[in-house]
Amino acid sequence: MNDKIIMLVEDNPDDVMLCKQALKNNRAQQEFLVARDGVEAIDFLTGKAALEGVLNTHMPDLVFLDLKLPKMDGLEVLRRLRADDRTRSLIVIVLSCSTEEKDVQESFRRGANSYLRKPVDFIEFSNLLRETLHYWLDMNVQPVQ
Repeated sequence: MNDKIIMLVEDNPDDVMLCKQALKNNRAQQEFLVARDGVEAIDFLTGKAALEGVLNTHMPDLVFLDLKLPKMDGLEVLRRLRADDRTRSLIVIVLSCSTEEKDVQESFRRGANSYLRKPVDFIEFSNLLRETLHYWLDMNVQPVQ
């Protein structure tokens, strides 16, 4: 479906650019939102503040969340999202370079729907995003909000 909204919570501008390019290669006309730190993500997702340059106030259909973020790390973002009725069922996929098993365990403990490690190779990264989006946005059935 081409009317889905995807949000990336990522502070690294290079990773944002790579993700935008990979999404552009895989999904026609997706709306793509970027929050550059955990506080900005929580403020937007809970309706406290808008993202710079974003007029849309609709909740994203899927959030890719990095763990290593300024102001508030990804694990705390997850905890807050799952504690709030408005964001509890939001699809949150951790997208991280971390290979630490404790990060994987804690991500799921706090309510991540999936944990993906960022491949170094762009083609692998692009394929990973394509397959992930196909599953979560096209195949997976979510309750009506």
